Amino acid sequence: MASGTATATSGATAVRTEPGSRATSPAPGRPAPSRRRASAKRRNDLFWAAVFITPTLLGLLVFYLWPVVRTLLISFTETGPFGGSQWVGLDNYAQLFGDARLWETLLNTLKFTVVALLGIPIALVVAALLSTEGLRGVKVYRVLYFLPVVTMPAAVGLIWRTLYNGDVGVINAMLHVVGIQGTNWLSNPDTALYAIAAVGIWLGLGTQVVIFLAAIQGVPKELYEAAALDGAGRVRQFWSITLPTISPSVFFISVLSVIGALQTFDLIFVMSGPTNPAYPQTETIVAQFYQRGFVENQQGYAAAIALVILVIIVAVTALQFRLQKKWVHYV
Repeated sequence: MASGTATATSGATAVRTEPGSRATSPAPGRPAPSRRRASAKRRNDLFWAAVFITPTLLGLLVFYLWPVVRTLLISFTETGPFGGSQWVGLDNYAQLFGDARLWETLLNTLKFTVVALLGIPIALVVAALLSTEGLRGVKVYRVLYFLPVVTMPAAVGLIWRTLYNGDVGVINAMLHVVGIQGTNWLSNPDTALYAIAAVGIWLGLGTQVVIFLAAIQGVPKELYEAAALDGAGRVRQFWSITLPTISPSVFFISVLSVIGALQTFDLIFVMSGPTNPAYPQTETIVAQFYQRGFVENQQGYAAAIALVILVIIVAVTALQFRLQKKWVHYV
Protein backbone atom coordinates (compact mmCIF):
# COMPACT_ATOMS: atom_id res chain seq x y z
CA MET A 1 0.00 0.00 0.00
CA ALA A 2 1.36 3.45 -0.96
CA SER A 3 2.57 5.68 1.89
CA GLY A 4 0.26 8.65 2.74
CA THR A 5 -2.88 7.13 1.35
CA ALA A 6 -5.35 4.62 2.60
CA THR A 7 -7.66 2.60 0.49
CA ALA A 8 -10.73 0.86 1.85
CA THR A 9 -12.49 -1.50 -0.42
CA SER A 10 -15.95 -2.91 -0.03
CA GLY A 11 -16.89 -5.24 -2.83
CA ALA A 12 -16.22 -3.40 -6.11
CA THR A 13 -16.34 0.10 -4.56
CA ALA A 14 -13.29 1.88 -3.18
CA VAL A 15 -13.26 5.02 -1.05
CA ARG A 16 -10.03 7.02 -1.15
CA THR A 17 -9.18 9.32 1.74
CA GLU A 18 -6.37 11.75 2.36
CA PRO A 19 -4.12 11.46 5.39
CA GLY A 20 -5.78 12.79 8.54
CA SER A 21 -9.29 12.82 7.04
CA ARG A 22 -12.27 10.53 7.47
CA ALA A 23 -14.60 9.24 4.80
CA THR A 24 -18.03 10.77 5.37
CA SER A 25 -21.23 9.39 3.92
CA PRO A 26 -24.91 9.86 4.86
CA ALA A 27 -26.10 7.42 7.46
CA PRO A 28 -28.42 4.76 6.10
CA GLY A 29 -32.03 6.07 6.02
CA ARG A 30 -31.09 9.75 6.57
CA PRO A 31 -31.50 12.32 3.73
CA ALA A 32 -28.63 14.53 2.66
CA PRO A 33 -28.37 17.99 4.34
CA SER A 34 -29.29 19.75 1.09
CA ARG A 35 -32.44 17.65 0.77
CA ARG A 36 -33.36 18.36 4.39
CA ARG A 37 -32.96 22.11 3.81
CA ALA A 38 -35.13 21.94 0.66
CA SER A 39 -37.79 19.99 2.53
CA ALA A 40 -37.77 22.50 5.40
CA LYS A 41 -38.04 25.41 2.95
CA ARG A 42 -40.95 23.71 1.21
CA ARG A 43 -42.77 23.21 4.52
CA ASN A 44 -42.14 26.85 5.41
CA ASP A 45 -43.54 28.02 2.06
CA LEU A 46 -46.62 25.83 2.49
CA PHE A 47 -47.17 27.21 5.98
CA TRP A 48 -47.09 30.86 4.88
CA ALA A 49 -49.19 30.07 1.82
CA ALA A 50 -51.83 28.57 4.12
CA VAL A 51 -51.63 31.62 6.42
CA PHE A 52 -52.37 34.03 3.55
CA ILE A 53 -54.98 31.84 1.82
CA THR A 54 -56.99 30.85 4.90
CA PRO A 55 -58.78 34.21 5.45
CA THR A 56 -59.91 34.36 1.83
CA LEU A 57 -60.88 30.70 1.85
CA LEU A 58 -62.92 31.15 5.01
CA GLY A 59 -64.64 34.17 3.49
CA LEU A 60 -65.55 32.19 0.37
CA LEU A 61 -66.89 29.30 2.43
CA VAL A 62 -68.89 31.45 4.86
CA PHE A 63 -70.22 34.15 2.56
CA TYR A 64 -70.49 32.35 -0.79
CA LEU A 65 -70.51 28.56 -0.61
CA TRP A 66 -72.59 28.12 2.55
CA PRO A 67 -75.35 30.54 1.41
CA VAL A 68 -75.66 28.57 -1.84
CA VAL A 69 -75.93 25.28 0.05
CA ARG A 70 -78.39 26.80 2.51
CA THR A 71 -80.51 28.22 -0.30
CA LEU A 72 -80.55 24.83 -1.99
CA LEU A 73 -81.85 23.20 1.19
CA ILE A 74 -84.51 25.89 1.72
CA SER A 75 -85.73 25.45 -1.87
CA PHE A 76 -86.98 21.98 -0.91
CA THR A 77 -89.09 23.31 1.97
CA GLU A 78 -92.22 25.38 2.49
CA THR A 79 -92.49 28.07 5.17
CA GLY A 80 -95.58 28.16 7.34
CA PRO A 81 -97.56 31.37 8.00
CA PHE A 82 -96.26 31.49 11.60
CA GLY A 83 -92.73 30.32 10.88
CA GLY A 84 -91.27 26.87 10.69
CA SER A 85 -90.87 24.87 7.52
CA GLN A 86 -91.69 21.45 6.14
CA TRP A 87 -90.02 19.34 3.48
CA VAL A 88 -91.89 19.44 0.14
CA GLY A 89 -89.24 18.02 -2.19
CA LEU A 90 -89.46 19.31 -5.78
CA ASP A 91 -92.90 20.91 -5.38
CA ASN A 92 -91.45 24.44 -5.46
CA TYR A 93 -89.64 23.75 -8.72
CA ALA A 94 -92.73 22.17 -10.29
CA GLN A 95 -94.77 25.22 -9.32
CA LEU A 96 -92.00 27.56 -10.47
CA PHE A 97 -91.66 26.25 -14.01
CA GLY A 98 -95.43 26.22 -14.41
CA ASP A 99 -95.74 29.85 -13.29
CA ALA A 100 -96.44 32.11 -16.28
CA ARG A 101 -95.29 35.14 -14.27
CA LEU A 102 -91.80 33.67 -13.99
CA TRP A 103 -91.43 33.51 -17.77
CA GLU A 104 -92.71 37.08 -18.11
CA THR A 105 -90.17 38.40 -15.62
CA LEU A 106 -87.46 36.33 -17.31
CA LEU A 107 -88.36 37.93 -20.65
CA ASN A 108 -88.21 41.39 -19.06
CA THR A 109 -84.78 40.54 -17.65
CA LEU A 110 -83.60 39.41 -21.09
CA LYS A 111 -84.79 42.66 -22.69
CA PHE A 112 -83.06 44.72 -20.00
CA THR A 113 -79.83 42.77 -20.49
CA VAL A 114 -79.82 43.23 -24.28
CA VAL A 115 -80.35 46.99 -23.92
CA ALA A 116 -77.67 47.19 -21.23
CA LEU A 117 -75.14 45.68 -23.64
CA LEU A 118 -75.58 48.73 -25.87
CA GLY A 119 -73.52 50.61 -23.28
CA ILE A 120 -70.38 48.76 -24.40
CA PRO A 121 -70.06 50.37 -27.86
CA ILE A 122 -70.99 53.74 -26.31
CA ALA A 123 -68.20 53.36 -23.74
CA LEU A 124 -65.79 52.30 -26.49
CA VAL A 125 -66.49 55.43 -28.51
CA VAL A 126 -66.20 57.68 -25.46
CA ALA A 127 -62.92 56.05 -24.40
CA ALA A 128 -61.52 56.40 -27.92
CA LEU A 129 -62.42 60.09 -27.98
CA LEU A 130 -60.93 60.71 -24.52
CA SER A 131 -57.70 59.00 -25.56
CA THR A 132 -57.19 61.50 -28.39
CA GLU A 133 -53.81 63.19 -28.05
CA GLY A 134 -53.93 66.89 -27.26
CA LEU A 135 -57.53 66.83 -26.04
CA ARG A 136 -58.06 69.53 -23.42
CA GLY A 137 -59.88 68.87 -20.17
CA VAL A 138 -59.47 65.09 -20.34
CA LYS A 139 -59.29 64.78 -16.54
CA VAL A 140 -62.51 66.75 -16.12
CA TYR A 141 -64.30 64.53 -18.62
CA ARG A 142 -63.08 61.41 -16.87
CA VAL A 143 -64.36 62.66 -13.52
CA LEU A 144 -67.75 63.58 -15.01
CA TYR A 145 -68.16 60.16 -16.61
CA PHE A 146 -67.10 58.36 -13.43
CA LEU A 147 -69.32 60.31 -11.01
CA PRO A 148 -72.40 58.07 -11.49
CA VAL A 149 -70.34 55.03 -10.45
CA VAL A 150 -69.81 56.40 -6.92
CA THR A 151 -73.48 57.35 -6.58
CA MET A 152 -75.99 55.03 -4.94
CA PRO A 153 -78.38 53.43 -7.47
CA ALA A 154 -81.34 54.39 -5.25
CA ALA A 155 -80.34 58.06 -5.38
CA VAL A 156 -79.80 57.83 -9.14
CA GLY A 157 -83.24 56.25 -9.54
CA LEU A 158 -84.96 59.00 -7.58
CA ILE A 159 -83.27 61.74 -9.61
CA TRP A 160 -84.06 60.14 -12.96
CA ARG A 161 -87.64 59.46 -11.90
CA THR A 162 -88.04 63.20 -11.53
CA LEU A 163 -86.39 63.84 -14.89
CA TYR A 164 -88.74 61.32 -16.54
CA ASN A 165 -91.84 62.81 -14.94
CA GLY A 166 -94.54 63.27 -17.55
CA ASP A 167 -95.81 66.60 -16.15
CA VAL A 168 -92.81 68.48 -14.75
CA GLY A 169 -89.91 66.40 -16.07
CA VAL A 170 -86.94 68.10 -17.72
CA ILE A 171 -86.83 65.54 -20.54
CA ASN A 172 -90.38 66.29 -21.70
CA ALA A 173 -89.70 70.01 -21.39
CA MET A 174 -86.65 69.72 -23.65
CA LEU A 175 -88.59 67.65 -26.17
CA HIS A 176 -91.39 70.21 -26.16
CA VAL A 177 -88.90 72.93 -27.12
CA VAL A 178 -88.04 71.11 -30.35
CA GLY A 179 -91.66 70.28 -31.07
CA ILE A 180 -91.75 66.64 -29.90
CA GLN A 181 -94.60 65.42 -27.75
CA GLY A 182 -93.38 63.77 -24.57
CA THR A 183 -94.92 60.89 -22.65
CA ASN A 184 -95.13 59.42 -19.17
CA TRP A 185 -91.91 57.48 -19.62
CA LEU A 186 -92.07 55.35 -16.48
CA SER A 187 -95.80 54.67 -16.43
CA ASN A 188 -96.09 53.83 -20.12
CA PRO A 189 -95.73 50.04 -20.58
CA ASP A 190 -94.12 50.56 -23.99
CA THR A 191 -91.31 52.83 -22.75
CA ALA A 192 -90.83 52.09 -19.03
CA LEU A 193 -88.32 49.23 -19.31
CA TYR A 194 -86.20 50.93 -21.96
CA ALA A 195 -86.18 54.22 -20.08
CA ILE A 196 -84.85 52.46 -16.98
CA ALA A 197 -82.32 50.49 -19.07
CA ALA A 198 -81.00 53.79 -20.47
CA VAL A 199 -80.34 54.95 -16.90
CA GLY A 200 -78.58 51.65 -16.24
CA ILE A 201 -76.29 52.31 -19.21
CA TRP A 202 -75.51 55.81 -17.92
CA LEU A 203 -74.88 54.43 -14.42
CA GLY A 204 -72.28 51.89 -15.55
CA LEU A 205 -70.64 53.97 -18.26
CA GLY A 206 -67.92 55.34 -16.00
CA THR A 207 -66.45 51.95 -15.06
CA GLN A 208 -66.46 50.78 -18.67
CA VAL A 209 -64.81 53.97 -19.93
CA VAL A 210 -62.02 53.74 -17.32
CA ILE A 211 -61.25 50.12 -18.24
CA PHE A 212 -61.31 50.85 -21.96
CA LEU A 213 -59.08 53.91 -21.49
CA ALA A 214 -56.47 51.80 -19.69
CA ALA A 215 -56.65 49.17 -22.45
CA ILE A 216 -56.35 51.72 -25.26
CA GLN A 217 -53.36 53.39 -23.63
CA GLY A 218 -51.66 49.99 -23.54
CA VAL A 219 -51.80 49.56 -27.33
CA PRO A 220 -48.27 50.01 -28.79
CA LYS A 221 -47.90 53.34 -30.57
CA GLU A 222 -45.78 51.69 -33.25
CA LEU A 223 -48.85 49.94 -34.60
CA TYR A 224 -50.63 53.25 -35.19
CA GLU A 225 -47.52 54.77 -36.76
CA ALA A 226 -47.16 51.85 -39.18
CA ALA A 227 -50.86 52.01 -40.05
CA ALA A 228 -50.61 55.76 -40.67
CA LEU A 229 -47.69 55.20 -43.04
CA ASP A 230 -49.86 52.72 -44.95
CA GLY A 231 -52.55 55.38 -45.32
CA ALA A 232 -55.03 54.10 -42.69
CA GLY A 233 -57.24 56.76 -41.15
CA ARG A 234 -58.34 56.97 -37.52
CA VAL A 235 -61.51 54.97 -38.09
CA ARG A 236 -59.60 52.24 -39.91
CA GLN A 237 -56.97 52.19 -37.15
CA PHE A 238 -59.70 51.78 -34.55
CA TRP A 239 -61.30 48.79 -36.30
CA SER A 240 -58.05 47.10 -37.35
CA ILE A 241 -55.75 47.86 -34.42
CA THR A 242 -57.51 49.21 -31.34
CA LEU A 243 -60.53 46.93 -31.24
CA PRO A 244 -58.68 43.61 -31.80
CA THR A 245 -55.97 44.57 -29.32
CA ILE A 246 -58.37 45.52 -26.53
CA SER A 247 -60.79 42.65 -27.24
CA PRO A 248 -59.93 40.96 -23.88
CA SER A 249 -61.14 44.10 -22.12
CA VAL A 250 -64.29 44.13 -24.25
CA PHE A 251 -64.93 40.52 -23.27
CA PHE A 252 -64.34 41.32 -19.59
CA ILE A 253 -66.78 44.23 -19.70
CA SER A 254 -69.39 42.14 -21.54
CA VAL A 255 -69.26 39.44 -18.85
CA LEU A 256 -69.63 42.01 -16.05
CA SER A 257 -72.45 43.80 -17.89
CA VAL A 258 -74.46 40.64 -18.45
CA ILE A 259 -74.07 39.47 -14.85
CA GLY A 260 -74.99 42.92 -13.53
CA ALA A 261 -78.03 43.20 -15.80
CA LEU A 262 -79.32 39.76 -14.83
CA GLN A 263 -79.12 40.80 -11.16
CA THR A 264 -80.71 44.24 -11.53
CA PHE A 265 -83.28 45.06 -8.88
CA ASP A 266 -82.76 48.29 -6.95
CA LEU A 267 -82.79 50.66 -9.92
CA ILE A 268 -85.99 49.19 -11.39
CA PHE A 269 -87.69 48.96 -7.99
CA VAL A 270 -86.96 52.60 -7.17
CA MET A 271 -87.86 54.03 -10.58
CA SER A 272 -90.96 51.89 -11.14
CA GLY A 273 -92.23 50.17 -8.01
CA PRO A 274 -95.20 47.84 -7.45
CA THR A 275 -97.72 50.70 -7.55
CA ASN A 276 -96.69 51.73 -11.06
CA PRO A 277 -99.17 50.59 -13.76
CA ALA A 278 -96.19 49.64 -15.94
CA TYR A 279 -94.48 47.58 -13.22
CA PRO A 280 -95.49 44.20 -14.73
CA GLN A 281 -93.59 45.21 -17.90
CA THR A 282 -90.48 46.16 -15.89
CA GLU A 283 -90.42 43.50 -13.17
CA THR A 284 -87.30 41.35 -13.41
CA ILE A 285 -86.74 37.86 -12.11
CA VAL A 286 -84.81 39.25 -9.12
CA ALA A 287 -87.77 41.47 -8.28
CA GLN A 288 -89.98 38.38 -8.43
CA PHE A 289 -87.60 36.72 -5.96
CA TYR A 290 -87.97 39.71 -3.62
CA GLN A 291 -91.75 39.70 -3.94
CA ARG A 292 -92.06 35.99 -3.15
CA GLY A 293 -89.47 35.82 -0.40
CA PHE A 294 -89.82 39.08 1.52
CA VAL A 295 -93.36 40.27 0.78
CA GLU A 296 -95.31 37.02 0.51
CA ASN A 297 -92.98 35.07 2.84
CA GLN A 298 -92.72 32.11 0.45
CA GLN A 299 -89.10 31.45 1.31
CA GLY A 300 -88.86 28.02 -0.26
CA TYR A 301 -90.32 29.26 -3.54
CA ALA A 302 -88.02 32.32 -3.46
CA ALA A 303 -85.00 30.07 -2.84
CA ALA A 304 -85.94 28.06 -5.93
CA ILE A 305 -86.07 31.30 -7.94
CA ALA A 306 -82.63 32.27 -6.58
CA LEU A 307 -81.14 28.98 -7.74
CA VAL A 308 -82.71 29.43 -11.17
CA ILE A 309 -81.06 32.85 -11.36
CA LEU A 310 -77.73 31.28 -10.37
CA VAL A 311 -78.03 28.60 -13.05
CA ILE A 312 -78.93 31.20 -15.71
CA ILE A 313 -75.94 33.38 -14.81
CA VAL A 314 -73.54 30.42 -14.82
CA ALA A 315 -74.92 29.15 -18.15
CA VAL A 316 -74.75 32.54 -19.85
CA THR A 317 -71.24 33.20 -18.53
CA ALA A 318 -70.07 29.76 -19.71
CA LEU A 319 -71.55 30.50 -23.15
CA GLN A 320 -69.67 33.80 -23.27
CA PHE A 321 -66.40 32.08 -22.39
CA ARG A 322 -66.99 29.54 -25.12
CA LEU A 323 -67.80 32.15 -27.77
CA GLN A 324 -64.88 34.40 -26.82
CA LYS A 325 -62.46 31.97 -28.47
CA LYS A 326 -63.75 33.14 -31.85
CA TRP A 327 -63.31 36.89 -31.44
CA VAL A 328 -61.01 37.63 -28.48
CA HIS A 329 -57.33 38.00 -29.37
CA TYR A 330 -54.79 37.60 -26.57
CA VAL A 331 -51.37 39.08 -27.19
